[in-house]
Order: sequence, then structure tokens, then C-alpha cells
Amino acid sequence: MSSGLGFGIDRGGTFTDVFVVYPDGSNKTFKLLSEDKTNYADAPTEAIRRILNEYTGTEVKRGEKIPTENISWIRMGTTVATNALLERRGEPTALLITKGFKDLLYIGNQSRPKIFDFDIKIPDPLYEKVFEVDERVLLEDETCQMNIEGEKVVTANGKTVIIEKPISEQEITLLLKEVRAANINSLAVLFLHSYIFPDHEKLVEKIARSQGFENISISSGVIPMIKAVPRGFTTCADAYLTPIIQTYIQGFRAGFMNNLKGVELEFMQSDGGLCPVEGFIGSRAILSGPAGGVVGVSYTAYDKESKEPIIGFDMGGTSTDVSRYAGQFDHVLESITAGVTIQAPQLEINTVAAGGGSRLFFKTGLFVVGPESAGSTPGPVCYRKNGFLTVTDANLVLGRIIPEYFPHIFGKSEAMPLDKDASLQAFERITEEINTFLESEGRSKITVPQVALGFIQVANESMCRPIRTLTEAKGYDTSAHVLACFGGAGGQHACAVARTLGMRKVKVHKYAGILSAYGLALANVVNEKQEAYIKPLTKETFGDIGKRFEVLEKTSGDSLLKQNFTKEDISFERILHMRYEKTDCVLMCVGNNKTTLDGFIEIFLESYKREFGFTISDRDIIVDDIRVRGIARRYLLKNKAKLDETNAIPKEKNVVKCWFDEGELDTKVFDYADLIPGHKIGGPAIIIDKNCTIIVEPDCEAKIALDGTVEITLLNVGKSKIGEDVDPIQLSIFSHRFMSIAEQMGSVLQRSAISTNIKERLDFSCALFGPDGGLVANAPHIPVHLGGMQATVTFQIDHLGKDGINRGDVILCNHPKAGGSHLPDLTIITPVYFSDSEIPDFYVANRGHHSDIGGLVPGSMPPHSTSLDQEGAAFISFKIVENGTFKEKELIEALNAPGKVPGCSGTRNLMKAYMSHIQSNAEQSVRKLLKETAERSHREKGSRILKAVDYMDDGTAIQLAVEIDDEKGEAIFDFTGTGIQVYSSSNSPPAVLMAAVIYSLRCLVGHDIPLNQGCLIPVKIVVPDGTIISPDDKAAVVGGNVLTSQRLCDVIFRAFECVAASQGCMNNITFGDDQFGYYETVAGGAGAGAGFNGRSGVHTHMTNTRITDPEIVESRYPVIVRKFCLRPNSGGRGEHRGGDGVSRYLQFRRPLQLSVLTERRVHSPYGLFGGENGERGLNILNRKVRGRVNLGSKNSICVQPGDIFELETPGGGGYGSPKN
Repeated sequence: MSSGLGFGIDRGGTFTDVFVVYPDGSNKTFKLLSEDKTNYADAPTEAIRRILNEYTGTEVKRGEKIPTENISWIRMGTTVATNALLERRGEPTALLITKGFKDLLYIGNQSRPKIFDFDIKIPDPLYEKVFEVDERVLLEDETCQMNIEGEKVVTANGKTVIIEKPISEQEITLLLKEVRAANINSLAVLFLHSYIFPDHEKLVEKIARSQGFENISISSGVIPMIKAVPRGFTTCADAYLTPIIQTYIQGFRAGFMNNLKGVELEFMQSDGGLCPVEGFIGSRAILSGPAGGVVGVSYTAYDKESKEPIIGFDMGGTSTDVSRYAGQFDHVLESITAGVTIQAPQLEINTVAAGGGSRLFFKTGLFVVGPESAGSTPGPVCYRKNGFLTVTDANLVLGRIIPEYFPHIFGKSEAMPLDKDASLQAFERITEEINTFLESEGRSKITVPQVALGFIQVANESMCRPIRTLTEAKGYDTSAHVLACFGGAGGQHACAVARTLGMRKVKVHKYAGILSAYGLALANVVNEKQEAYIKPLTKETFGDIGKRFEVLEKTSGDSLLKQNFTKEDISFERILHMRYEKTDCVLMCVGNNKTTLDGFIEIFLESYKREFGFTISDRDIIVDDIRVRGIARRYLLKNKAKLDETNAIPKEKNVVKCWFDEGELDTKVFDYADLIPGHKIGGPAIIIDKNCTIIVEPDCEAKIALDGTVEITLLNVGKSKIGEDVDPIQLSIFSHRFMSIAEQMGSVLQRSAISTNIKERLDFSCALFGPDGGLVANAPHIPVHLGGMQATVTFQIDHLGKDGINRGDVILCNHPKAGGSHLPDLTIITPVYFSDSEIPDFYVANRGHHSDIGGLVPGSMPPHSTSLDQEGAAFISFKIVENGTFKEKELIEALNAPGKVPGCSGTRNLMKAYMSHIQSNAEQSVRKLLKETAERSHREKGSRILKAVDYMDDGTAIQLAVEIDDEKGEAIFDFTGTGIQVYSSSNSPPAVLMAAVIYSLRCLVGHDIPLNQGCLIPVKIVVPDGTIISPDDKAAVVGGNVLTSQRLCDVIFRAFECVAASQGCMNNITFGDDQFGYYETVAGGAGAGAGFNGRSGVHTHMTNTRITDPEIVESRYPVIVRKFCLRPNSGGRGEHRGGDGVSRYLQFRRPLQLSVLTERRVHSPYGLFGGENGERGLNILNRKVRGRVNLGSKNSICVQPGDIFELETPGGGGYGSPKN
């Protein structure tokens, strides 16, 4: 053992957890507040001071420098980086980026996080200023027919790049002086394709250091991986956070003599490995806090003999972190924290905004938990600070928290117990509110304990969703896992969460309350090295890969040897980031120096098949990156002698009343300190420990294991006691469950897809439908899909009839008469049966945009189509799978057809009942909205009829009158006066109109409700036949889905006078030839509203697809992205300004056909209440030979090498007079 003290310290947001290891191997644990300025400046320093005073018998006073001769090592996890990111308190940073891309990180992937919010909130980039650098590196393209001048360079991975625009040292020198003048000392550098050609970034770094810049983060050094946007986000985060971390570390070391010289100081990284203090940087520190807990779970809960996989369940005050461990750590390459994408190897930790401090609400018949948190101040109601009603209050009211055993640290004196009476009074108020609603619905009242228990059940269900994402969405059986619970609040919920997930075992380690600190003491020291490769995996390349592994291992090993490890201490993992060619689903394949070529291929295929259920034959496997993980271990805790198990019955400390599903029950209370191995405790029971409370629910049995772990076995897992009558608690729970199904569908579809439209742009939607085809729940995907898919499902039910849909059938359709939106949007419908069902119990369906299904032009988005036959393959009802057999031959024949055109019973009943109840809940919300709107309109204008009109670029009017019955909460949406069907592709099928109405109503409701068929029950839609929004079956419709749908939203929102017009277009761009077709939609400006400006450079309303990263575009298609930035001043002026559109310039490297399908090139997006209109869009082709030409809003043209398409998208309308 070490000759001095060792410290594992996890500095969390509320508490700092401490695990002390003494020289003789014994240990001690305790907690202290992370912030307590009246008593100490820094919690970890204070913790060490207290232990040293106790250990040495001498007193070091607060503020004095602490001697270090008795300290051997300190291992820390910290939320300093995470908190700085959340609170935006990082170092002022400047971004240097390739010319033409100054707003690349502001635009990001162009999607919005909440699709129904008018006020689009996306965190701004972390940089304070951005500077463009006139440099450009291009990838060599063998098919290129442009004459590109520049030096050709073969990179380290063997690929060739062209230095089209060399970097100028003089320009960089002058630019850095400008940065200095802005008082910015931290730099982030992002140049396109620097992941394989870092020379330009390294030159900037060299010049910056010579000018005195201390913190410089270059993207090729931070994370050398393809995709400029996530690499840029990560680099900015590194530059923004690293100085904050360094400042904290300097302050920490300053509290000790000689700045801790001679003490091994290490910090936990996001990947679960420790690193020396000198190597701890911002981009690797985001998960420093929770990572220690995952390491702790791996050591304390995983049984190497049984190999039962573990789910780590860390429930804190504001959120819950879940992780998975099955013998090795699960890592991901990308995650989002505080709205910032971080691209770096990191532990896969899923977080949900549900914790002890999550606030409780009752909204439109639903129990809602979070995401708002009461925080530590004012905190829950029971904290005596006039706080908010929370999960903690619910546990207190139910008797699951016992004030006398909880720290007395509350009230003005900070010495009072939790205030249970205050919690009861708050619950009485919300119960009264709930019962008023129930009585209005003709339903029975419920009691305070039922309400509190209901909120706990909803919170538990929300915490189950990220666990299902870690397991079921990746092909693992959730019920086969053990739930390892830690964190302050987890023990109160673990049994219920496990039961909901079908798990039969829960483990709570004796150090569960401080497990992150314990994990820090046990963690390995890790040094990772990585480089981009991007080549097929073959016998030839595997030899080269082996050499690259050896180089990276040498570099990593040398770094570890410098930390006083020996070669015997060090081992290496060899990791390849692998994917199928033409896909983006990168899987981490972990091997070692003995793993062969066939071994890596087998690892990849096994992982792929487990997640997606299939593999792709005759498809190359690509190695994107080569990575080495050097692992060194130094300290092992002393094993304690195992104690014999007892057969004695433990003596309870008390018996209290506690509420469970079964009602109020006598519940025994045990002190963990009184329990020894072998003790068994039947539920219901409460086990009190100084750091956590454990609830042993009825039908559960706890046993104290030899190492002190509380192992809880759940009995009668899976039983159901829920009735079919509507219950507001179960309504909330089933809403979570149905949504979870749709989310998992989307996750698997995205990860398994080959198409860029599905994989990168996320142009797909997934949803769950009832037995009648009515929409029940959806994942938050593409609005124009979600509202219209129900028409597709109901059509198939009616068309095929009772005997036409059978087990093993999967139906494909896209025809407008069958509920389709436009032909590229293919819908797959799968009936779902329970074991004894004769007809489908429900349906799942997904709709995705396919870039080419035939028709007049590559990309299947012809701007001048005049009939449906010209737009591609059409399917009214095609069984793509019949009786379990994939009809591949018939499908291929159908896809080639466009060439003929020239140019368990109780559970089942319960599920069906709640599908209906959830639709009724949405109906109630819309009725309430309509009543309120009618009252306001009558009060302000003397009329309950809302009117609006807007125009397509061809002059076709879309006219709407909304007549509201304010007593019933019903409305007639009358589109009489809308222009007739057009001889073009802008006609919109009825399904698209239905999607626009249901989406608009959901936005207008203004709070979370399930988007489903119930929204339309109070609404009657009147549309004369033969109009642009009710065309005949043969009409061309490809533009109706992507253009007219947006104008429908503009008209509806104008009638309700809620928000100015957004860009009103999806800016559909396709290009290709007989070899490929590429399709993208491009962002614009959002409309402003009361109290907010419109967001710039974002997709709005009926679409939310992502833009393909410029490095991906250039690596896969014969184009160069010359410019992608905001279009200044294109948003309408107003008291609140409309968002700006974007400028996107594409240069073509070989002859291709370009098609544009756009709107708002004639009529501007309207402003509201005196706000000015947004700028119209513009489509320019800058021809290399004949100069610039305006393509108009819709066109298809052959482009030549060197031609540049200049897309300027519309801005959003302003709101309120600019004079205000």
C-alpha cells in the first residue's frame, strides 16, 4: 500500500463526496457541501484539511497552506467544466475558421430541438468572436473535370488533398493582433479537412504561441475526426473550458505547500480514465463527475462469474444518469451537453431531467414531472425556503423519507428538519386542482397520497426511458440486467424502476451514497491516441493499420512511462471505428494486439447484427479512425477478510406508515449500520444510511451480501393491477411508454440507414397507431410526416379489409390517394399482434424521404412535373413482406416501373384503452385552446371568425376562415376560396393538409401534449374538391409536401395572429446524374413573435431535417461547398426582428443535373402587427462560361464543371413596429 493518504474526491453540484484510503488499507467516507463560502473557499481542499488534521493530530487552520508530506495521491472528478458550460461562464474565445463558413457553428445542423415551439431556443456558439481565414484545402476527386490549381499533398493516411489556397502567415499575424485587441486570449481553430491535413491549423498554433497566446485549441489536435461541425463544437468547448479548468486547478494547488509538488494529482476524464493534471482539458472533462460513478459500478456491481450486465442508476437532485456495463465500458463518440455537441470518446451516460428536485405539475389532465427543477435554492417545499412542489416532497408525504433520520440543515437557522406539513399543504392544493378537473370530466376524486404516489410513478416511468434507450434500442434485453443504484435519491426509486423494466434484482453498494468518489480511487490511468484513416478494411490495409497501431501505442506508452508506470503496468486496447461503406453508423470495435483481421470483422458484424438484426453482404467495411487506449493501473484497495453470514433476524429501529401501490402499510425501518452479512429483510421496509435511503417495496426481499451490498430480489415481476377506465396517472405513464416505442424506432432506423437523407438529415418519422389507425404517439421528428401518416394507416385498413392484413405482413405505400405526402416519402406499416390475436392490436409505421425513386430528374424532386407519373414509382398498397417473406424481386420491378413514363389479453385491452384515453387528452387540450381563442377574438374584434389569406409564388391563393363554437370548443377550418389545382407539382394531398392543421394546433396549445388524432376531433376541415390542397389522384404533388405545407402553416398562424411568417419554404435542392442522386433542404429565418426574435439559420414548421456536414458532402459527392453562412439583414425588422436566412453556395466538379424546388421568391414572408416582411429568397446559377442567371423559384438545369449554385434563403417576418 501507499505510504501516505489517498483521496478520491468527487466535487458535484451540491455535495462533494470523499473516499479516503489510509496507509494501512482502511478507509473512510464523508460528504460536505460543494459551496459554503462562509466556512471554506474550496470543498476538496477543506476535505483534505479535515482528514489531515484528524490523521496527524495537528491543526492546520482554514486559509493556511496545507502540508503534503502525508499525501500520496489525489484523484478527482469535477463538474467545473459542466457547470461552466451550463452557466456559460467559460473563457472568452475567438474562432478562426475557413473563409465562407463564419456561421457554420451557429447554424449547426439547422434543426430545432423542440419542433412545436415558436420561440426557437438554441444555445449560441461558445466563441465570442469569429474570424475567417482565407485558406482552403480540397479532397482529390478522380471524377473531377474542373481545373483546380494547387499543390497536391499525400496525407498520413494515404489520401491526396489539394492546397487550393495556401495559408498566409502575414494574414494570420495581423488577424491575431485583432484578436488581442478584442481582449481575447483563448483560440479555437477549425479549418475544413484538417482531420487529415492539419498543417494549416498547426501553423496558426505556432504563430499564436509566438504572440503569447497561452490557450490554443486546434481541431486536428482536439479530435481528428471527419465532420467539421461536431469537431468545431468540440474544439470551441475545449478552448472555452480548458482555461477555466486550469484556473480551478491552480487555485486548488495553491492551497497546499509547494503547489502539491510530489503528490500524484489526477483527474477523471469523460471516458472513465484518469489522466495527470497536466493533460486534463476541457473537451475531455464534461463527464468527469458522473464517469467516476460508472467506474464504481463496474467494480462493485458486476459479477465476473455470472456476467450479468449492469445498469448504473445515479439519481441526484436535478437529473438522473444511467449507464450500462457488461464487462467493458460502453463508449460513444458524440454526445450533447448543454446544447453543445461534443465529439470525443466518452462513456455512454444517458441523462433525464428527473431527480429529487424535479418540479410537479398538473397540465390538461396529465401528471407532469420536470424538466424544471427547484434546485437547492429555493429547493423543494419541505426545505423551508418557500420552494416548489417536487419529487422529494412526494416521497416525504408518502412516508418514504423520515425527517428525524434526515439531516437537520433547513430553515433560517439551518438546523431544522424537513417540513412535512408544508409538503402536505402543497399537495392538498394540487389535489384540489386535480379533483376539480376530474369532477368536470365526471370522474371520481382521488386523495393526497394517490396524487403523490402518481407523481412518483410518472417520475419512475420517465427514468425508465433512457434505460430502454441503452438496452432495447441496441438489441439488449432490459429485464436481463441488474439495476445498480447509487446517488442520494436512487434508493427510494430503485425497486419501482426495476419492476417497471422487468428486472428481478437491485444492488445498492455500501458506498452507494459516494460511489463516484469510490470509483475514482479504483480507476485506471488512461492515455488515448487517435488518427483518421477512412479506408476500406482489407488484407492490404490491415497490415498498414497494424503499423499505425504500433506507432500510436509507442506514443501512448511513452506518455504513461513518464508517469512512473512500468511496462508491466501498461496494457493497450486497439480500437477501430468501423462502418459500412455509404453509411454513417460508426461502431467502436475493441480488440488488442492479438486481434486479427477476421477478428475485427467478426466483432463488427456481431455488433451490427445485435443492434439492427441484419448485416449487409457485398458491402465494404470502412475504417474511419484508428485509436489506441493505453491503460495503466497503480492502486488496488486492500481486500478485507470476508465475514460469515448470519441466520439471525435483524431488529428494526422503528415502524412507520408508508404508502405504496397496495395502500398505506406498516413499514419497518432499519439502520444500515446495524445490519451484517446474511441479514434478510422482507418488504415493505426502509433502510437508513448516512448517505442514502433505500426503499424495499412490497413483494421484494433484501439481503446483506458478504461485502455489505444490499441485494434486493423482486418477486412477482410484471403483474398488472391497472384498470381500463381512464386514470390521469396512468395516462401520463402510458404517454411516456408509447413515446418511448416511437423514439426507439427512430433511433434504430437512423443508425441502421444507408441513405444520407435518413442517416445525416434525419428526414424520417416514426409513430404508433391504434387498432383503428388513429395516431397515438410519435417521436419528435418531421411534422409534415406525423400528421399525415394516420391517413395512410387508416387507408390500408379500409383498403385491405379484415382478411387482407395478416401476421408477417409489412405494407409499403406512398400514393397521395393512400394518404401519401409525395412519392419520395415512402411509408412502411407493420401490424403488431399479441400471441392470441386474430386482427392487429396496433400498428407501427415510419415514413422516410428517399433521394431517388425514379421520375424526370435525379433526386425525384422535379420542379416542372405536371402529372404523378412523372414523379417516380407509386405504391398504393404493396406488401413488401408477406407472411414473413421479403418480396425483393417484386419490389425491384415496381421501383423500375417509372421507366415506362417518358423523360397477453388483459394487457392488450389495457393498452387499447389508454391509446383511446391519450387521444381524448389531446382533444381536451385543443377544445380549451379554441374556447380561449374565441373569447379573446370576440373581446378584441367582436367576432369569433378568424380569417387569413396568403399566396404561392404562382399567385395561387390559400384562403382560410376559422369559425369557432366557443361553448363546445369546436371549429370549422374552411378553405373555401383557395385557388384551383395547378398544372405543376405544388398540389398538396389531403394528408398534407391534415398534417399542417394538426401541427399548427399542437403549436398553438403551447405546452406538451401527445400529438395524435385527438387533436383533430374538435375540428372540421372544409376543402372544395379540385383545389391546390385537394387535387385529383393524378395530380403532381411532389412540391405540395415541401412547399404548400409551409404556406398552409403561414395561413393558419396568420389567422390566429400568433407569430410572423417564417421562411415559408424548405429550399429543396437536388443534383445528380445516372450514378447518384443527392437531396437536401436548407434552413432559413424563423418568424418573430410577442417577446422574442426569430431564430436565424434554422428549419421551421413542417420540416426539421438536418443539413449534411460540408466535409461529408465533399467526401462523397462531386461538389465543393464554397459558402455556408447567415444571410445578413434578411430578417424583417420589427420590435422583435425576424431571423436571417442563409447563403449556401455549391460548386460542381463534373456535369450534373441540378433541380431547385422553392417558394417565397415572389411573395415575402409577412410581418405581423407592424413588423416588416422578411427578404425573399433567391436562386442564382453563376455559370463559369456565361455568367450569372436567376433560376426562379422552380427549375431544372444541366450544370457544367466550375458552375456555382448560389442559394439565398428567405428571412422571417418581424413582429411589432420597428419604432417600438
